Amino acid sequence: MEKSARRISAAPLLLLFLLCSLHSAFAGHDYGQALSKSILFFEAQRSGFLPHNQRVTWRSNSGLNDGKASGVDLVGGYYDAGDNVKFGLPMAFTVTMMSWSIIEYGKQMAASGELHNAMEAIKWGTDYFIKAHPEPNVLYGEVGDGNTDHYCWQRPEDMTTDRRAYRIDPSNPGSDLAGETAAAMAAASIVFRHSNPAYSRELLNHAYQLFDFADKYRGKYDSSITVAQKYYRSVSGYNDELLWAAAWLYQASNNQYYLNYLAANGDALGGTGWGMTEFGWDVKYAGVQTLVAKFLMQGRAGPHATVFQRYQQKAEYFMCGCVGKGSRNIQKTPGGLIFRQRWNNLQFVTSASFLATVYSDYLSSARKSLQCSAGNVSPSELFSFAKSQVDYILGDNLRATSYMVGYGNNYPQQVHHRASSIVSFKKDPRPISCRGGYATWFSKKSSDPNLLTGAIVGGPDAYDNFADHRDNYEQTEPATYNNAPLLGILARLGGGHGGYNQLLPVVVPAPRQPTRAPAARPVTPAPAAVSTSAAPIALVQKVTASWKSGGKTYYRYSTIVTNKSPKALNSLKLYINKLYGPIWGLTKSGNSYGFPSWIKSLPAGKSLEFVYIHSASPADVSVSSYTLA
Repeated sequence: MEKSARRISAAPLLLLFLLCSLHSAFAGHDYGQALSKSILFFEAQRSGFLPHNQRVTWRSNSGLNDGKASGVDLVGGYYDAGDNVKFGLPMAFTVTMMSWSIIEYGKQMAASGELHNAMEAIKWGTDYFIKAHPEPNVLYGEVGDGNTDHYCWQRPEDMTTDRRAYRIDPSNPGSDLAGETAAAMAAASIVFRHSNPAYSRELLNHAYQLFDFADKYRGKYDSSITVAQKYYRSVSGYNDELLWAAAWLYQASNNQYYLNYLAANGDALGGTGWGMTEFGWDVKYAGVQTLVAKFLMQGRAGPHATVFQRYQQKAEYFMCGCVGKGSRNIQKTPGGLIFRQRWNNLQFVTSASFLATVYSDYLSSARKSLQCSAGNVSPSELFSFAKSQVDYILGDNLRATSYMVGYGNNYPQQVHHRASSIVSFKKDPRPISCRGGYATWFSKKSSDPNLLTGAIVGGPDAYDNFADHRDNYEQTEPATYNNAPLLGILARLGGGHGGYNQLLPVVVPAPRQPTRAPAARPVTPAPAAVSTSAAPIALVQKVTASWKSGGKTYYRYSTIVTNKSPKALNSLKLYINKLYGPIWGLTKSGNSYGFPSWIKSLPAGKSLEFVYIHSASPADVSVSSYTLA
């Protein structure tokens, strides 16, 4: 009885301790710090000659003879996870998602000072893809093989395993691999369009060729590169990658061919038919559907609106399933985390959360809500879901464990990762033998000698349990495609929405490079901002970006139209003179411009934004007519 009484009296103290611990863990997150760390992880995954400004200093050069036996230079790129193989399909998906993150949230990344690092992470991948695509219909899709690599536990700097290169070509096709690589290079071309236009054009040309190759010579890549089957089997086939690549090529080029391709092939290739509950390196349908829904909300569907609405229905099927209000909801752990599979489950969490984040912003920009079978979902509710998933990863869970290495006070210490688990080559350059690494380093029960900062590991199981052991590869191995979608969400969480309209084209700002400031030089002022009003409507124009191309300076102008009356503005006609470039965010009718397709009226006190680009002073914008409610 006495012992029982003691246990009972101690229970409230234990509960109080747990509650205090959870309160401390849930006290809020430094999303800017998490973003910086998540980008840094990619430098630990680099293969090839490391640059002078390499920040992960415990890594050294590796894979310097990759491709040599095949007569091609394949030095560079990324190791996918905790091993030393370069798998092309997940690497390409990683680059696509990093690029999409910048395309949507580049302004927030610039404000945080991380845009330069994020763009460098993308370029490390695209530089490799350029090498891996030496001919229009040839693409190298893997260097090394998982079987021999997994037999050994060695640092990348010590590799003694087979570094054979594997490729696809017309006789050995791989539409999924070529399609994903086309998507990566097309998306990256948008990222570099204004800061490095020549490089952007080079990437886009490769994307054109790769898409043609993928579409003309159809086949699954793992039927040609059979050594990939055990590790990155293309279960979904290649139809989703063909649509995914077409969507990114349309986004990058505005070429109607790719828009027509999406419309003509939506049914046959599954884009309008598959309702998904997952998105990742293998299954791209939910990503395609989200992009096409964006085109529709932007008013860019043209004659294909009916087909694109079916894409959008499937995109919203995915979103409704995420928030638990769909006809088929995504499974979650008792702690609220998305759960798809035990092996590296967090890859699905970050990818789904990214789609929910961007779609919430699309809906917000279009002033719409999500129509689910179990009720309407506001954009803020959808975004809150994405935030809850990221917060769980960063430590808001019953274990109070951060699944980002190096973030918080309680994170994985024994990561399933060859380079981080073995003493740095710079500290001890003595070679680590193939099997010796297992005996000396893999079996150690101590913390990793090198901190794999920013890595997102596989994460907990279906019941929120997690075992921090190096041999528990299902839960403790990180991967590049875990981190890539997270960049955008963290930038959005840290930088806020900022009133940006995600349905308008966003120019990726020039990154601030971490170099010494140059000597002062004369500055050419941008054209002045212009404010006008035609009561009760106010117009304010300002320059938001500028760049040089072909000897000309181009300006991106943002124009804010505000309804200053106490009544709703039911119709509006603007007259725009001296406009010498493209315009977005308005609908042209004859010689005037009206509301975009996603706005039917402008409530009292509210504003809309449209943008245009040309190499001149601001256009003359005036109100031609309007009607109040």
